[in-house]
Parts: sequence; structure tokens; C-alpha cells
Amino acid sequence: MNGYHYNAAEDSRSGEATAQEEMYAIRTEHFEHTVSVEEYMEKCVDVEEFLRYCKECRNYGNVWSCPPYDFDPEDYWKKYSTFRIVGVKIYLPEELLPGTYTEEEREEIFERILYPKKEELNQELFALEKDYPGSVSLSGGSCRLCIGENGEGGCARKDGAPCRYPEQMRYSIESLGGNVGLTVTRYLHQELQWIEEGKLPEYFMLVGGLLLP
Repeated sequence: MNGYHYNAAEDSRSGEATAQEEMYAIRTEHFEHTVSVEEYMEKCVDVEEFLRYCKECRNYGNVWSCPPYDFDPEDYWKKYSTFRIVGVKIYLPEELLPGTYTEEEREEIFERILYPKKEELNQELFALEKDYPGSVSLSGGSCRLCIGENGEGGCARKDGAPCRYPEQMRYSIESLGGNVGLTVTRYLHQELQWIEEGKLPEYFMLVGGLLLP
């Protein structure tokens, strides 16, 4: 699939809305674009710049899907020729938008709405890996495989142990130096929105993809 592709859906796209999603009537939109890795690296990848941002994150050095790595992220990109970008726009229920939320309250909303959609996207990308031998997916955000339903647990890296699920762990676009904001505007023709002063945005945008040989 080459070029830009758009599909709007209301959880009927998968036909498997959870009880939480039904409660909140989650609406999503699906976007795709395919670009050469060479072009993507030229336009959107700056490993040195994004490594500085990563160093400010609590996951830096504590999660195996995040830097620092024992390989050069640019070499990782260059192993592939084509990048299929996949984005999911998740509209938040209108009844949640007027409020101002604490960090704890926001995390609860993420657990109910954002993280299940993130898992759906990652499973979609895993399925694409099977359809395209030699491909590898890039996760929509940092790895959460070792975080339990109650938010406890965490990556084995912080204990100096190897990854528990190396066959399932995937890197994200930003962890490899990709500019997700620029990716969204340039290739998906959308804009990111952010939490400001405790207020939720109209929507969240998850972005992952598939690297093809």
C-alpha cells in the first residue's frame, strides 16, 4: 500500500469494543502513509536531538525499548527500505473535556482509554509483521509489556536483568530518533494535541509503523 490512506471508524471497525469503550463511546480515525526509509530519515530522524529529550524521561536507561542502546539507531533504520506509518486518532468523550485532572486522574483515563487502544495498534502491527516476512513493527509509544493491570511491576532493565519478552518488545519511532510530531503533520496530515494545565486535549494520536525490507 503506497501513499496516504485514511479510514474513520467508531469501534465497529474491529467489532470488539470493550465495556469501558462502550461506556465512553470512543471514536477513532485510522491513518496510513508509506514512505522510503531514506526519505523518512532525511526529513524526520535526528538521533542526537531526540536522545537529549530521551535523557529527560524516567524511562531512559530503565526500559529496554528506550535508549541508550548498544547499537546505532541510524543503522537500525538503514536495515530497511520502506516505512509504513500507521496512526490512530483517539477522540476523548466530550464529557471528559471540561474538567481539570490531576496526574493520578489522568493516568486512570489513560488506563481506560489510551492504553487499550495502544495495545490494539501494536497487535495490528504484529499481524502485519506476519504478512510481510522480514519486516519489524515500531510500537506506538514505549513498551508496557511488564506493567501489570494495577500499574505495578516494570522492565527488568532497571534491575540489571535482560528483557523478559525479547520476541515481543518493539522500539518506538521516537526512541530511534524519529520526530513523531513532524511525522504526523508531514505524512498523516494531522496535528498532535497536548495536555495543558491539567486539561485533556480533544484527542490523542498514537503513531507506530512497519519497517519493510
